[in-house]
Amino acid sequence: MTSTACATWAPRVLSVLRIVSGYLLLIHGTAKLFGVPHAAMFDNLQLASLGGAAAIIELVFGALLLVGLFTRFAAFIASGFTAAAYFIGHVASKGALLLPVLNGGDAAVLFCFVFLYIWAAGAGPWSIDALRHKT
Repeated sequence: MTSTACATWAPRVLSVLRIVSGYLLLIHGTAKLFGVPHAAMFDNLQLASLGGAAAIIELVFGALLLVGLFTRFAAFIASGFTAAAYFIGHVASKGALLLPVLNGGDAAVLFCFVFLYIWAAGAGPWSIDALRHKT
């Protein structure tokens, strides 16, 4: 692929990365709050718990990232949230700080850095933010 083609597609691929990662975060929230898709591990989730708070964050910020609205703010919060999820939900319970493959925290670490990148790079052209800033 030529550098011109890469320059043309890079912002669009950023939008795709934001959309897919936002969707994945959102679907974690819907599974916890609404049982869609059903995951048995969330059957008895209490809204007034750490898991309930996590579900609300996943739902709200996943939706914002999915559509690309207030993207930098949403990505910053999501990055911090997923970092906290790694340390609280994976390292604290299973140890292995530098070995997420052993504590099941691979996705949390990856989410953290994807959202950190989106915070730095922005929403991309396929977003509500891009529509809001057109002149």
